[in-house]
Amino acid sequence: MTESSSPPLADLLHAAVTAVGGTERPGQTAMAEAVAEAIDDSSHLLVQAGTGTGKSLGYLVPALAQGERVVVATATLALQRQLVERDLPRTVEALHPLLRRRPEFAMLKGRSNYLCLHRLHEGVPQEDADEAGLFDPFEAAAPTSKLGKDLLRLRDWADETETGDRDDLTPGVSDRAWSQVSVTSRECLGASKCAYGAECFAEAARERAKLAEVVVTNHALLAIDAIEGAPVLPGHEVLIVDEAHELVSRVTGVATGELTPGQVNRAVRRAAKLVNEKAADALQTAAETFERLMELALPGRLEEIPEDLGYALMALRDASRTVISALGTTRDSSVQDEDAVRKQALGSVESILQVAERIVEGSEFDVVWYERHDRFGASLRVAPLSVSGLLREKLFEDRSVVLTSATLKLGGDFNGVAASLGLKPESPQDPEGEGDVAPRWKGLDVGSPFDYAKQGILYVAKHLAQPGREGSRSDMLDELTQLVEAAGGRTLGLFSSMRAAQAAAEELRGRLDVPILLQGEETLGELIRAFAADAKTCLFGTLSLWQGVDVPGPSCQLVVMDRVPFPRPDDPLMSARQKAVEEAGGNGFMAVAATHAALLMAQGAGRLVRASGDRGIVAVLDPRVERARYGSFLRKSMPDFWYTTDRNQVRRSLAAIDAAAKADGA
Repeated sequence: MTESSSPPLADLLHAAVTAVGGTERPGQTAMAEAVAEAIDDSSHLLVQAGTGTGKSLGYLVPALAQGERVVVATATLALQRQLVERDLPRTVEALHPLLRRRPEFAMLKGRSNYLCLHRLHEGVPQEDADEAGLFDPFEAAAPTSKLGKDLLRLRDWADETETGDRDDLTPGVSDRAWSQVSVTSRECLGASKCAYGAECFAEAARERAKLAEVVVTNHALLAIDAIEGAPVLPGHEVLIVDEAHELVSRVTGVATGELTPGQVNRAVRRAAKLVNEKAADALQTAAETFERLMELALPGRLEEIPEDLGYALMALRDASRTVISALGTTRDSSVQDEDAVRKQALGSVESILQVAERIVEGSEFDVVWYERHDRFGASLRVAPLSVSGLLREKLFEDRSVVLTSATLKLGGDFNGVAASLGLKPESPQDPEGEGDVAPRWKGLDVGSPFDYAKQGILYVAKHLAQPGREGSRSDMLDELTQLVEAAGGRTLGLFSSMRAAQAAAEELRGRLDVPILLQGEETLGELIRAFAADAKTCLFGTLSLWQGVDVPGPSCQLVVMDRVPFPRPDDPLMSARQKAVEEAGGNGFMAVAATHAALLMAQGAGRLVRASGDRGIVAVLDPRVERARYGSFLRKSMPDFWYTTDRNQVRRSLAAIDAAAKADGA
């Protein structure tokens, strides 16, 4: 839209906020103006917008006003659904009289999120069927079993659904049931070759996205679109990344390759019936050699690939190439639904080839390591040392990018997050176009509608002993007990490991007469609902609770962190990244370990104040936040709570908050 024809942004924002039943806030207005400016001058923007700012409308309104296609990528399903089911429909209707148009919007996910009609009607290819103990799942699964009931529901739902999107199925079904009626992109026959291509739900979603002005997707699909070269998302002029603090880890996950003996053996079995005996035998032999090596693999980074592993991977690479070639030339009319079986075999072997070849090539920009899982055994993994260059090249060219989250400023500025995204600390000073010019960007903190200094206290238990790598922390458990008791329950316990959470739950269950829920004992959704429903209840857990709990009100008035959540010292990828920063002359600890911890602590502290009436305390039971040189960096990364190390003051405050809540009937 031209400047003269565009309604004032303030009018648009007011209409949208009114439509969703919200209240206009200064931070939201500042954000909308900054987003509009970034789009207008084709620059990039990092916006920190605290909980309650209304950041969704802060970016949707200026994005809709500018009239170009926009992709919005989020990390969580909850926000995707909020955007598509609540914010976008109401905003579009509210802006229609002012814009004189109704922008179309659509959601787009990876192919495996949509029901596959070919799988539904033709059954599971024989290889998967053998492993699952069924061929036609609807005939083989007992109708009274959980799997059988889920599959019957899916068959009925297929005739009712307009989207085929798994998340539209309520209540949901098990992962095992869904795997019987879905395919990955590698397994998909393609619309032109599939008998059900004209009715395909995934293809229909892509077509809707092509026609939409706003496409809502997830970080993983955004990463696939950037990394794999084959466009998945429609072309767009504006990209908005919400929950942007998650982006680097999601992109790293997509760019990580894995080889396991089970995966390789599955590829062998899928291909064996479709290729000549010589090609199948070569792949089988390579798989057996790889499996023998993996039985002896010890967890840890491989800074150099051992000779025997190198030979095994080259054998896998070469045998996979031969099988892929053979799969393109042989046909077997005796194999039921051969196209689907062939496509699945080809996808499996291509995956083996891709990872084996990548590790054999030995890029200095990759990290390779062994992992060992108690249940699944050993795996060989490869991940990029950094994704900053990839993001800089693929994300920030030919479009304006807005990245927003409640936690983008770490240690008081945006530079740490900007560097991880491939952006330099300062805008380039090279107007003549010479040299290495970073994309132009600006950082903006629009604050929060909450008065953190009056609503919350940050307490660091500086009198405790410094946590060690192993062993119980009796002084920490004593402190935790006293805090929970003073709070009358109402506690969200955030622990750096599942073992620590379990130990604390077991100990406090024996000491206190308040319900203590533990992550893993029930689904996360059920645990959070139970925690919110009873003010006396405590909830203890690990990583997903640091970021995934939104419980305003008296049920969450004490948030406890047992220790600074640094990465494990033996984490191969994190330690490799830290070493690389140090070799380049930087501070590896601050750039990697402290930044990782600061992001989690900022997210964890954000669980406390979720509404204007919330009051409470964030207690960090790790004295390093007060004593260590990096402590101030961690504190600056969290909300601006009133700060103290006085444990007696904190207990009195907790008791007062508890008494006030009880007086209000909570």
